[in-house]
Amino acid sequence: MTVEQQQTTPVVPRRRTRRDEIIEIAVGLFAARGYHGVSMDDIGSAAGVTGPALYHHFAGKEAMLVAALIPVSEGLLEGGRSRVSQHDSNAQAALGSLIDFHVEFALANPAVIALHLHELDRLPEEPRRQIRRLQRLYVEEWVNVLTALRPELSAGEARVLAHAAFGLMNSTPFLGGEVDRERRAGLLRAATLAALIG
Repeated sequence: MTVEQQQTTPVVPRRRTRRDEIIEIAVGLFAARGYHGVSMDDIGSAAGVTGPALYHHFAGKEAMLVAALIPVSEGLLEGGRSRVSQHDSNAQAALGSLIDFHVEFALANPAVIALHLHELDRLPEEPRRQIRRLQRLYVEEWVNVLTALRPELSAGEARVLAHAAFGLMNSTPFLGGEVDRERRAGLLRAATLAALIG
Protein backbone atom coordinates (compact mmCIF):
# COMPACT_ATOMS: atom_id res chain seq x y z
CA MET A 1 0.00 0.00 0.00
CA THR A 2 1.40 3.38 -0.95
CA VAL A 3 1.53 6.37 1.42
CA GLU A 4 -1.13 8.02 -0.74
CA GLN A 5 -3.41 4.99 -0.39
CA GLN A 6 -2.84 4.93 3.38
CA GLN A 7 -3.91 8.56 3.62
CA THR A 8 -7.12 8.01 1.63
CA THR A 9 -8.17 4.68 3.15
CA PRO A 10 -10.96 5.45 5.64
CA VAL A 11 -10.59 4.14 9.17
CA VAL A 12 -13.58 1.95 9.98
CA PRO A 13 -14.49 2.24 13.67
CA ARG A 14 -15.15 -0.94 15.62
CA ARG A 15 -18.85 -1.74 15.61
CA ARG A 16 -20.48 -1.25 19.01
CA THR A 17 -21.68 -4.47 20.54
CA ARG A 18 -24.61 -5.06 22.88
CA ARG A 19 -22.01 -5.55 25.61
CA ASP A 20 -20.59 -2.06 24.90
CA GLU A 21 -24.08 -0.59 25.15
CA ILE A 22 -24.71 -2.30 28.48
CA ILE A 23 -21.38 -1.04 29.88
CA GLU A 24 -22.24 2.51 28.81
CA ILE A 25 -25.64 2.27 30.51
CA ALA A 26 -24.11 0.81 33.69
CA VAL A 27 -21.44 3.55 33.78
CA GLY A 28 -24.11 6.24 33.55
CA LEU A 29 -26.15 4.67 36.35
CA PHE A 30 -23.13 4.05 38.60
CA ALA A 31 -21.97 7.65 38.10
CA ALA A 32 -25.43 9.08 38.83
CA ARG A 33 -26.48 6.88 41.77
CA GLY A 34 -23.28 5.31 43.06
CA TYR A 35 -22.25 1.70 42.68
CA HIS A 36 -24.30 0.47 45.64
CA GLY A 37 -27.33 2.46 44.53
CA VAL A 38 -27.68 0.43 41.32
CA SER A 39 -28.87 -3.15 41.01
CA MET A 40 -28.57 -5.58 38.12
CA ASP A 41 -32.32 -5.17 37.64
CA ASP A 42 -31.86 -1.39 37.33
CA ILE A 43 -29.22 -1.89 34.63
CA GLY A 44 -31.32 -4.48 32.86
CA SER A 45 -34.38 -2.22 32.91
CA ALA A 46 -32.38 0.69 31.44
CA ALA A 47 -30.94 -1.65 28.80
CA GLY A 48 -34.35 -3.08 27.92
CA VAL A 49 -33.68 -6.59 29.23
CA THR A 50 -34.29 -8.46 32.46
CA GLY A 51 -31.61 -8.30 35.13
CA PRO A 52 -30.88 -12.05 34.83
CA ALA A 53 -30.36 -11.67 31.06
CA LEU A 54 -27.32 -9.48 31.84
CA TYR A 55 -25.52 -12.52 33.22
CA HIS A 56 -25.08 -13.72 29.64
CA HIS A 57 -22.62 -10.80 29.25
CA PHE A 58 -21.24 -10.22 32.76
CA ALA A 59 -20.74 -12.19 35.96
CA GLY A 60 -22.20 -9.27 37.94
CA LYS A 61 -21.92 -5.56 38.71
CA GLU A 62 -18.29 -5.89 39.75
CA ALA A 63 -17.42 -7.37 36.33
CA MET A 64 -19.18 -4.45 34.65
CA LEU A 65 -17.13 -1.99 36.66
CA VAL A 66 -13.90 -3.77 35.70
CA ALA A 67 -14.99 -3.88 32.03
CA ALA A 68 -15.70 -0.14 32.13
CA LEU A 69 -12.56 1.08 33.90
CA ILE A 70 -9.66 -1.04 32.64
CA PRO A 71 -10.09 -0.18 28.91
CA VAL A 72 -10.26 3.52 29.81
CA SER A 73 -6.92 3.39 31.61
CA GLU A 74 -5.40 1.35 28.76
CA GLY A 75 -6.73 3.86 26.22
CA LEU A 76 -5.34 6.85 28.11
CA LEU A 77 -1.89 5.28 28.33
CA GLU A 78 -1.88 4.25 24.67
CA GLY A 79 -3.16 7.65 23.54
CA GLY A 80 -0.71 9.53 25.73
CA ARG A 81 2.24 7.53 24.45
CA SER A 82 1.11 8.08 20.87
CA ARG A 83 0.84 11.84 21.38
CA VAL A 84 4.30 12.04 22.95
CA SER A 85 5.89 9.91 20.22
CA GLN A 86 4.53 12.24 17.54
CA HIS A 87 6.54 15.11 19.08
CA ASP A 88 9.63 13.22 20.20
CA SER A 89 12.04 16.15 20.03
CA ASN A 90 9.63 18.98 20.91
CA ALA A 91 8.51 18.91 24.53
CA GLN A 92 6.35 22.03 24.14
CA ALA A 93 4.39 20.46 21.28
CA ALA A 94 4.17 17.14 23.15
CA LEU A 95 2.69 18.88 26.19
CA GLY A 96 0.14 20.74 24.07
CA SER A 97 -0.84 17.49 22.39
CA LEU A 98 -1.19 15.67 25.73
CA ILE A 99 -3.41 18.46 27.05
CA ASP A 100 -5.59 18.41 23.92
CA PHE A 101 -5.89 14.64 24.17
CA HIS A 102 -6.87 14.58 27.83
CA VAL A 103 -9.27 17.53 27.63
CA GLU A 104 -11.11 15.83 24.75
CA PHE A 105 -11.25 12.60 26.74
CA ALA A 106 -12.54 14.41 29.84
CA LEU A 107 -15.26 16.27 27.93
CA ALA A 108 -16.40 13.10 26.17
CA ASN A 109 -16.40 10.89 29.29
CA PRO A 110 -17.58 12.75 32.42
CA ALA A 111 -19.46 9.69 33.72
CA VAL A 112 -16.35 7.51 33.44
CA ILE A 113 -14.31 10.14 35.29
CA ALA A 114 -16.92 10.26 38.06
CA LEU A 115 -16.74 6.48 38.26
CA HIS A 116 -12.94 6.56 38.59
CA LEU A 117 -13.14 9.21 41.29
CA HIS A 118 -15.80 7.55 43.42
CA GLU A 119 -15.94 3.84 42.69
CA LEU A 120 -12.43 2.57 41.93
CA ASP A 121 -12.03 1.22 45.47
CA ARG A 122 -15.05 -1.06 44.90
CA LEU A 123 -12.94 -3.23 42.61
CA PRO A 124 -11.19 -6.40 43.75
CA GLU A 125 -7.49 -6.02 44.50
CA GLU A 126 -6.10 -7.36 41.21
CA PRO A 127 -8.02 -5.22 38.72
CA ARG A 128 -7.61 -2.21 41.03
CA ARG A 129 -3.85 -2.79 41.07
CA GLN A 130 -3.84 -3.12 37.27
CA ILE A 131 -5.70 0.19 36.85
CA ARG A 132 -3.41 1.98 39.33
CA ARG A 133 -0.37 0.69 37.42
CA LEU A 134 -1.76 1.93 34.09
CA GLN A 135 -2.53 5.30 35.68
CA ARG A 136 1.00 5.60 37.06
CA LEU A 137 2.47 4.85 33.64
CA TYR A 138 0.23 7.51 32.09
CA VAL A 139 1.33 10.06 34.70
CA GLU A 140 4.97 9.28 33.89
CA GLU A 141 4.38 10.24 30.24
CA TRP A 142 3.42 13.71 31.52
CA VAL A 143 6.32 13.78 33.98
CA ASN A 144 8.85 13.00 31.24
CA VAL A 145 7.50 15.75 29.02
CA LEU A 146 7.38 18.27 31.87
CA THR A 147 10.94 17.60 33.03
CA ALA A 148 12.17 17.89 29.43
CA LEU A 149 10.35 21.21 29.07
CA ARG A 150 11.22 22.48 32.55
CA PRO A 151 14.60 21.02 33.59
CA GLU A 152 14.47 22.89 36.91
CA LEU A 153 11.72 20.51 38.06
CA SER A 154 12.50 17.27 39.83
CA ALA A 155 10.46 14.23 38.78
CA GLY A 156 8.53 14.50 42.05
CA GLU A 157 7.69 18.14 41.42
CA ALA A 158 6.58 17.38 37.88
CA ARG A 159 4.38 14.60 39.26
CA VAL A 160 2.69 17.09 41.61
CA LEU A 161 1.98 19.39 38.66
CA ALA A 162 0.70 16.53 36.51
CA HIS A 163 -1.80 15.49 39.19
CA ALA A 164 -2.88 19.11 39.61
CA ALA A 165 -3.46 19.27 35.85
CA PHE A 166 -5.60 16.13 35.97
CA GLY A 167 -7.66 17.76 38.71
CA LEU A 168 -8.38 20.67 36.38
CA MET A 169 -9.13 18.58 33.32
CA ASN A 170 -11.11 15.93 35.20
CA SER A 171 -13.48 18.55 36.60
CA THR A 172 -15.89 17.85 33.70
CA PRO A 173 -18.42 15.83 35.77
CA PHE A 174 -18.99 18.97 37.84
CA LEU A 175 -19.32 21.50 35.00
CA GLY A 176 -22.73 22.75 33.98
CA GLY A 177 -23.85 23.23 30.41
CA GLU A 178 -24.03 27.02 30.52
CA VAL A 179 -20.75 27.28 28.56
CA ASP A 180 -20.65 25.56 25.16
CA ARG A 181 -18.35 22.58 24.66
CA GLU A 182 -15.79 24.32 22.44
CA ARG A 183 -15.39 27.18 24.91
CA ARG A 184 -15.15 24.74 27.84
CA ALA A 185 -12.39 22.89 26.00
CA GLY A 186 -10.51 26.14 25.38
CA LEU A 187 -10.79 27.22 29.00
CA LEU A 188 -9.65 23.83 30.31
CA ARG A 189 -6.69 23.75 27.91
CA ALA A 190 -5.60 27.26 28.83
CA ALA A 191 -5.96 26.68 32.59
CA THR A 192 -4.04 23.40 32.39
CA LEU A 193 -1.21 24.88 30.35
CA ALA A 194 -0.93 27.82 32.76
CA ALA A 195 -0.83 25.44 35.74
CA LEU A 196 1.94 23.38 34.17
CA ILE A 197 4.23 26.03 32.75
CA GLY A 198 3.27 29.07 34.82
